[in-house]
Amino acid sequence: MDAPSKTARSARVATWLYFGLNGFAVGMWVVHIPSIEQATGITHSTLGLLLLVLGAAAFTGMQVAGPLVDKLGQRRLVPAAGVLLGIALVGPGLATNWWTLGLTLILVGFGNGSIDVGMNAQAVVVERGYPRPIMAAFHAMWSIGGAIAAIVGAATLRAGVSTEVTLSVAGVICIVISLAASRFLLEATVPAHDEPEQVERAKPPAKLVWALGGLAFGLMLSEGVANDWAALHFRDILGTSVSTAAFAYGAFAVAMTVGRFLTDRVAAIVGPAAIVRWGAAMAAVGLTLVIVVPWVPVALVGWAIFGLGLAGGVPQLFTAAGNLDPRSSGALMARVVGLGYVGLLAGPALIGGLAHWMPLNIAFILPVVLCVLTFFGGPVLKKRS
Repeated sequence: MDAPSKTARSARVATWLYFGLNGFAVGMWVVHIPSIEQATGITHSTLGLLLLVLGAAAFTGMQVAGPLVDKLGQRRLVPAAGVLLGIALVGPGLATNWWTLGLTLILVGFGNGSIDVGMNAQAVVVERGYPRPIMAAFHAMWSIGGAIAAIVGAATLRAGVSTEVTLSVAGVICIVISLAASRFLLEATVPAHDEPEQVERAKPPAKLVWALGGLAFGLMLSEGVANDWAALHFRDILGTSVSTAAFAYGAFAVAMTVGRFLTDRVAAIVGPAAIVRWGAAMAAVGLTLVIVVPWVPVALVGWAIFGLGLAGGVPQLFTAAGNLDPRSSGALMARVVGLGYVGLLAGPALIGGLAHWMPLNIAFILPVVLCVLTFFGGPVLKKRS
């Protein structure tokens, strides 16, 4: 394949911006959760229920946006979702009680789910114009956006800037970027089929779609476990201070981000199935170290290996789903992304439940098992090239 065109390169940069925007918006909400909880006067249990509402709204947004991407086109859906997310981001800072916060989180979740599917569908289209894989780097930009949000949010909170002002400015930034980048997006090209039989043959087997979704569920469940429980593992199992415990998640997050920037070039050599399989195997080894070794330096390395192993798998699965059938790329991605998102939400809750019956590190056997299953299920990516 020839070198990518100027149009493809511009679309790549625009898609980077949308991934970074999404990570930034989510990060700004997460950083301000404690101050919003205090401003609205809600309890931890109420916050937990509202976070479930947020997750349900995001899942709904994914399922609605998927078919709309195919019908309306990505150049319409992606910026519209970005604008919606930007507008919705203002809401939590203005909320005064549980029900106003709940209403705004429905909008935040729906906008987040919509742009998640839309930008991943756009990434698949952009990748088709390149002679090598580029999907994982888009996901790395999401992490960069989240890191920027953490830095900006911490600085504004330390400076005493109100949550209302900070989230309002962040929302405006999201809106401006969404509108400015929209002109560079690409539309998917759909091959024409003259006969109905050809169209029917082009449809991917339902079992393959569910298999990709199942693999995404397992890998993103494992990611969710690290997000919510890595620091607690250091504090509660290894007995470290809170400040030291933060390094556990930091090692995981940094390794995952670096891994995603490196994955594309490796995937071009070994293929997506190998990335999913051996990445999952690496993740299983890393988390096994965390489970069995009670020494902080080794556990830190274990969390880093876990993040590096998980870095490349999900982008490969999303790419595979988006390329199954160009006629319904958005709808297919919505299923796979949606199942992965369910895993991301379910992982921390499942570990929390298991931790009532066993030590936290023993509960981590669940994601290890899922990573092992992913290793054996990875060859499914070879079934449809």
